[in-house]
Amino acid sequence: MKSERFNAYRLMCILIFFDLPTETKKERKAYTDFRKKIMADGFQMFQFSIYLRHCPSMENAEVHIKRVQKILPEHGHIGIMTVTDKQFGMMQIFNGKKLVEPISTPQQLEMF
Repeated sequence: MKSERFNAYRLMCILIFFDLPTETKKERKAYTDFRKKIMADGFQMFQFSIYLRHCPSMENAEVHIKRVQKILPEHGHIGIMTVTDKQFGMMQIFNGKKLVEPISTPQQLEMF
């Protein structure tokens, strides 16, 4: 049962892609507020304007997606994508021409 709970096809990654305007003081504040709120919900920067969060299930991912939808700024483009941990692990990441190891899935703490 436990291996089924943390199976690479059940674990999910949420990716948030965003391109928000930052020309005015109000737009910069909206950008900063959005970024801070998604980070407070456990998202980590993957690249500039791409944030990532691991979730133990699709049901849990949906909770975090709804939270993001509630704080969307008025202007800008935001994309939310979910992929399985297995799919995410197949990504090839390069720093220049050098292949680097992908971000490892954080260990899930289980309390009894």
